[in-house]
Amino acid sequence: MENSIALVEPKLTPAEKKIIAMVIDGLPSENSRRAYQRHLQEFFIWHAPENQPELNKALINRYVKSLRGRKLSSSTINQKLSAIRKLATEAEDNNLIDSRIANGVRAVKGVPFRGRRTGNWLTKEEAQRWLNAPDTKTLKGVRDRALLEMLYATGLRVSELSKLTISSVDIDRGIARLHGKGSRERIVPVGASALAWLTKYLRESAARREELIPAKTATAKSKQPLFLTSRGQAITREWVWSLVKRYAKQAGVEQVSPHTFRHSFATHLLEHGADTRSVQTLLGHADVTTTQIYTHVTNMRLRTSYDTHHPRAKQNGK
Repeated sequence: MENSIALVEPKLTPAEKKIIAMVIDGLPSENSRRAYQRHLQEFFIWHAPENQPELNKALINRYVKSLRGRKLSSSTINQKLSAIRKLATEAEDNNLIDSRIANGVRAVKGVPFRGRRTGNWLTKEEAQRWLNAPDTKTLKGVRDRALLEMLYATGLRVSELSKLTISSVDIDRGIARLHGKGSRERIVPVGASALAWLTKYLRESAARREELIPAKTATAKSKQPLFLTSRGQAITREWVWSLVKRYAKQAGVEQVSPHTFRHSFATHLLEHGADTRSVQTLLGHADVTTTQIYTHVTNMRLRTSYDTHHPRAKQNGK
């Protein structure tokens, strides 16, 4: 029955329905609400034959064991765990369980990532080819280069990129203020190369920007989208996707998406010694287990490099 759990029509108690509603109420997007609702419904369906034991760390560890028995991917299991951690927090906030139990549930470890995750991480050489693809002799090319540099320099999501305004980036201080999932705000550093291209783009596009969307005050100007289409409109996710794919093809880099820059940003930081918690903060991950997938990727690369290049890696001590 384990493998058919997602096909069972949810038959939940009123209390279970109520706590699920409380959990998903504060989530930022419809997709997140649907996912958390589905994960928690599955958990309660699994929980029913267990004779309604108390929510605690031991119970969740048994649940994780059952999920692994279904051969689910580590990322899927960790997503379900994230929903259960939020369930514990909501139950604690409403005095349904005490803090000791909630802390125990939140302490359940995620499943380590095994093998290559779906998605791509560029080498530094591939990233540079991609960044060099726009024709920067034109204003459009300068804009596109600045945009690609921002993606790679900050690891931001496309949804965060599209929300950037001129005032979001403090060029003098070298920082960007981002609004990510759940309306969480974070401040991230912006590298010198990205700042230089942004400065060039804003300087060279000033006249065109004024022509397309005249701003009567400095405040109004600061609230304008940072990146504009040729028609003076704010960029969209679809627009960024098309741009990224076009330059990837031009650079000879295949099977990529805007998120590839985000993966590469995190992987390259870890490869150069950044700690996982710092990368978690930069990426805006609520749960460190999401960030830890990159440590497994870098560890695999390290092992491959060792096996390939160390003279005694495969000599069995002889």
